[in-house]
Amino acid sequence: WRVSIQESLSKCLEQGEETPGSMSEVLCSFENLQLEPSQQSVMKPSSHSGEPVFKSSHLRCVCYGIGSFSSCVISRYQLAFLLLLLEKLQIPKSQCYIFDPLFSELEIGVLNDLGVTVILENEEGKHHIHEVTIFYMIHCGKALYNNLLWSNWSIDALSKMIIIGNSFKGIEERLLARILERDYLYIAKVLKGTEEAAFPVHPQYMDIFNDTSIHWFPLQKLKELPPEAWQFQEEPVYQECDDLEIIRK
Repeated sequence: WRVSIQESLSKCLEQGEETPGSMSEVLCSFENLQLEPSQQSVMKPSSHSGEPVFKSSHLRCVCYGIGSFSSCVISRYQLAFLLLLLEKLQIPKSQCYIFDPLFSELEIGVLNDLGVTVILENEEGKHHIHEVTIFYMIHCGKALYNNLLWSNWSIDALSKMIIIGNSFKGIEERLLARILERDYLYIAKVLKGTEEAAFPVHPQYMDIFNDTSIHWFPLQKLKELPPEAWQFQEEPVYQECDDLEIIRK
């Protein structure tokens, strides 16, 4: 798991002139990231004063679609991994924004106690970014990824985005090209501008992170997309979509 995230985060952050902390420190933070707490090392990068040297004040995280973790064990594992990710990247929990229309009042209270920021309005994935942001979207519907891409449809914004979620390659393979282009045009358009690294298959977590990849969008690849790819920027409506996997406002 850690190797895939290391590589994608490295390549994404190295694109910018200003990166949040040195890359070696980022990679050190990931070095012992595991799903099993018993296998984690307590070693963390630190300065001579004993304080962590890696500060992620410019890194944000947005989490969609984690589900009802009070009743679903899969959701609890995904939430646990999210919290580990925040810890290892040293992203302040207040800079992690989380939403699921299934959250109960009890679950919202738990998340508030954990310190993450609960989004109260259904954005339908239309979250525009201005700084490097990790989107944690395990097993979300295709429309949610498509809406997110539309909301950030520029070279500048996409180059600052990392998406941990369903494999875009898998979406392409499972859908007819005409359906992909008709219903999920922004996924179709970004495919040639995407780098993707699959999560390794782990028999203990087959139902939790299956079909999951880390996606990032290298500047050079985005610049190589044809100009007409950027000219069309109409908001998705999904009028002809028969299997819309999203809870709308």
